[in-house]
Amino acid sequence: MTNDAGNNARVVVTTSMGAREQPPATGSRRNWRDSKRLAIVEFLLVGLIFYADHRRWIPVSKTPELLLLGWVSLRVRGLRWRDVGLTRHPAGDDPHPAAQNAARMGHPRSWWPVTLAIGVLLGALLETFQLTVTQPVLSKLIGRQPDLELFRDVHGNLKLTALYIALSWTLAAFGEEMVWRGYLMNRVADVFGRGRGAWAASLAIVSAVFGLAHGYQGLTGWIEEGIAGLLLGLMYLRTGRNLWVPIAAHGVSDTIDMVLLYLGKMPGV
Repeated sequence: MTNDAGNNARVVVTTSMGAREQPPATGSRRNWRDSKRLAIVEFLLVGLIFYADHRRWIPVSKTPELLLLGWVSLRVRGLRWRDVGLTRHPAGDDPHPAAQNAARMGHPRSWWPVTLAIGVLLGALLETFQLTVTQPVLSKLIGRQPDLELFRDVHGNLKLTALYIALSWTLAAFGEEMVWRGYLMNRVADVFGRGRGAWAASLAIVSAVFGLAHGYQGLTGWIEEGIAGLLLGLMYLRTGRNLWVPIAAHGVSDTIDMVLLYLGKMPGV
């Protein structure tokens, strides 16, 4: 972020959409918005939401509450969801060569189908990796399959399967990716300075907590989902922090899960 000298200076904010101007603000206001103290307050609120979910004070899912917190955080700091990757445009400010290549791919309309195709392909590969590598290996090491008892009723129930697939694309694919990759990964990276090391630390921390959020699946499921979170985070970073790739990948992976549950072919059920 840079600004010109003087009381009437305008602030130029660099985001995944490039540079854009914001109205002038006092130094104290800018410092408050960008302070680590504000980030710590947000992380405490995330912890409170987790606690409320653990005590079952939150019905169905904690994702809407986390999504609301993320939206408020972005608004307070003068940002939008498109600034953290919910955009059809490839990112142009990421120093990684893959992101720079994506930014040169041309008009966003030509880039859009490629984005979705990459997400679908990576989602199928992610699910294949889970079913053939992480789940069997972890189950053998830990001595138990992921606890998927919550989804047992999906077996043979077409209407419930359709409902869960719809929830997979709304709460899981869109909601969780906006929260975990779009909001939390960016916020943790903010605290550490947004350099390469900051993004690596953010990827590790957020992926571990993402696994913890699936603790109802037992230790095997916790670790497996943490690895999945790590891979989804890598997708986000390697595509220039564009959220559509992990959203599509997450939705495809969960949809395959639901189909296998419906057919009674899912390990752990």
